[in-house]
Amino acid sequence: MTCENGRYAALDIGTVTCRLLVADVEDGRLTEVAKEYAITDLGVGVDSSGRLSQEAIDRVLATVDRYQEVLARHNTEAHPVRRLIAMATSASRDAANGPDFVRQLAEHGVQLAVIPGAREAALTFNGASGDFPGENLLVVDIGGGSTELVAGRFGCAPQASHSFNIGCRRLTERYLHSDPPTSEEIAAARGWVHETMVPYFAELAQAGFAIERVVAVAGTATSVVSIREAMTVYDSSRVHRARVTADELAAIEARLASETLAQRRETVGLDPKRAGVIVAGFIILEEVLKLAGADAYTASESDILHGMIFEAAGAKED
Repeated sequence: MTCENGRYAALDIGTVTCRLLVADVEDGRLTEVAKEYAITDLGVGVDSSGRLSQEAIDRVLATVDRYQEVLARHNTEAHPVRRLIAMATSASRDAANGPDFVRQLAEHGVQLAVIPGAREAALTFNGASGDFPGENLLVVDIGGGSTELVAGRFGCAPQASHSFNIGCRRLTERYLHSDPPTSEEIAAARGWVHETMVPYFAELAQAGFAIERVVAVAGTATSVVSIREAMTVYDSSRVHRARVTADELAAIEARLASETLAQRRETVGLDPKRAGVIVAGFIILEEVLKLAGADAYTASESDILHGMIFEAAGAKED
């Protein structure tokens, strides 16, 4: 893989989170310099209204302004930031006023690309697969409005890639209306996820692709590790490449699903702002593991942000 060495920055504006990564690329290897994360809930209500609320847009704009300050601190004479690449995913794709959101971000100094699900999936796979060369992977990225599944091997074209309009925010708003959610609501949510994703796994089986490892990125998957380890302070070094069994995931899901939102907010290891959508995220991840025939997944901190950095550096196969 050939890249142009230097410092780059990636901004990922999702349905639930807004994240920044500043990293140095040298000889095809990435070293993180700064990483910022905030739950901005851009996609609240988009599934039903089809529009981004101005309140949600304002939350993102305020976060982006703060990130610009972080970026400025790391844009030095010795290490100038060669390029900032900014992308938005599901909520911005779905919203009728997505172009207005792009315009407002431009006024704050950010040129935003609203990317299709297929490109989102490819970037995520490129970011996550490098840690597992030579393995048949299923990379899972559960977002607020969509879930991307990519099967393949590092350095090769993906075997099968799909972006499903199923995410933890969308699933919550459609199905999980009670506090705590009822067993009927949870069953209906599971049924929708299962029915929608079955054809993807049938296609993999027909192609003879045997999944050797499920790699799960983003907040749902990493939160399971943080909750399991009761992290009062999030430690990415303990999360990255941690193995979580399906039984461990099911136990954590059952516990949090039985609690009220107020109780979930007190869960050690869980960002309180994620408490409203975390049960839906767990449901999606559980169903993916079942359909994949996997008894565990590996959590990864390398995700779409890393893929974006490599793209910014002009990564290409030699």
